[in-house]
Amino acid sequence: MLILRGGRVVDPRTGTERVADVAVDGGTVVAVAPAIAAEGALAGAAEVDVTGLVVGPGFVDLHSHVHSIAGQRLQALDGVTATLDLEAGLMPVEKAYARAAADGRLLHYGFSASWGDARAAAHLGLTPDADLNASLRMLGDPAWQRTSTPNERRHWLRLLESELEAGALGVGVLMGYAPRSDPEEFLDVARLAAATGTATFTHVREIVEADPTTPIDGSFEITRAAAETGASMHHCHVNSTSRRHIDRVLGQLEAARAGGSRVTVEAYPYGAGSTAIGAFFLAPERLGAWGLTPASISMVGTGERIASIERLAELRATDPGAVCVVRFLDEEDPEDAAMLQRALAFPDSIVASDAMHVEWKDGSTDSREWPLPSGGQTHPRTAGTFARSLRRMVVETGTWTWAEAFRRCSYLPAQVVAGFAPAVRTKGWLGIGADADLVVIDPATISDRATYVDPTRPSVGVRHLLVDGQFVVRDGELDVEAFPGRAIRAALG
Repeated sequence: MLILRGGRVVDPRTGTERVADVAVDGGTVVAVAPAIAAEGALAGAAEVDVTGLVVGPGFVDLHSHVHSIAGQRLQALDGVTATLDLEAGLMPVEKAYARAAADGRLLHYGFSASWGDARAAAHLGLTPDADLNASLRMLGDPAWQRTSTPNERRHWLRLLESELEAGALGVGVLMGYAPRSDPEEFLDVARLAAATGTATFTHVREIVEADPTTPIDGSFEITRAAAETGASMHHCHVNSTSRRHIDRVLGQLEAARAGGSRVTVEAYPYGAGSTAIGAFFLAPERLGAWGLTPASISMVGTGERIASIERLAELRATDPGAVCVVRFLDEEDPEDAAMLQRALAFPDSIVASDAMHVEWKDGSTDSREWPLPSGGQTHPRTAGTFARSLRRMVVETGTWTWAEAFRRCSYLPAQVVAGFAPAVRTKGWLGIGADADLVVIDPATISDRATYVDPTRPSVGVRHLLVDGQFVVRDGELDVEAFPGRAIRAALG
């Protein structure tokens, strides 16, 4: 049993902030009130003074490709208590869940059904192995990107349905990596999500400003499918797929929501993305559509900044799954920075990291050492998305209150999956009966420290982090023996 004493307690479900104590018994919040007495059931409870600190529900990250202890430790120090890979997903989900459980996780975890892996099975005859690196290598294969035949479509739809029955958290759709495929395929996925009461999580295909010949504008495709099928549709990282056309895309999404469509959206506070070098939109002939050059791209594993079209073509041919960082907006430019700000400030916009694994020069992508071994590379969003968002939107600009910040980082993302994932219904809010997934923040020091040069520097200002009632971070220090993370699965019907 534990009592957090005297913090500024925030419950985003009710929009309230008050100075109060929070009592935890096991993995559940059992009391929130001023001056809780340590008697009766709480006699002998441990007490932690959190006066002057902000106490709220831990952050629920809908978009994290971190399938490692090293990556989850960085996310824990960023305030995250649940990491869900919903944009890409893994297949088969049973293996993904079993592997995570066997390895141990300090944060809760979950996976969507992978549309990409299902298509690879149907198009290429591959047997998915719940391996993100293998999936990244496959993305650049033209045979995977093409429109499916009717038999292939039936094949991968059956695979997706079986994955949903096995507990996958909706369907992850990497449409932006197969942007010339028939839009009817996406409608079929939306119909499946609607029929099963789940959702889709989509990296949209090219928008019309980038490719006037696209079969359908990527953001319009989501709103059309939501309107036609009634499915819940989540638009991933609107900042990176819309770039300098954010205002047009956000206006379209707002119109769809006003019309009753179930469309949600996420953003992260960086002007660079990260993906596999073999991605469709990084082909040499596609760079001009987004105002990019080879020098806009850096390789994560080696730090190489690509010097020429010839070198880009070579890397795409020899190692298409290699992870890179792509600079699409200049964070130092006031106009570009304002676009990122508008994506975060958009009504009901959810904060999600798109966190990637840490990679060392020997090719390894995980470590149980802490602090992490030197030389690890990733995108700084892995370590800093949530602290950076809080610093910019709450502390520096006052755009969000603390209640609004927790609504966007905890409550709203939990609600996206709560309808079909019972374990999430008690997450993302702070009241009696809520899960004891809690973050305690120092508002005077909360900040990201990760940079593109030094991307694994942990955030500061997360004083305590509890996952299922167990300290993962205490007094700002990570407990390297703590592995309380549990699987989050869907339950259909």
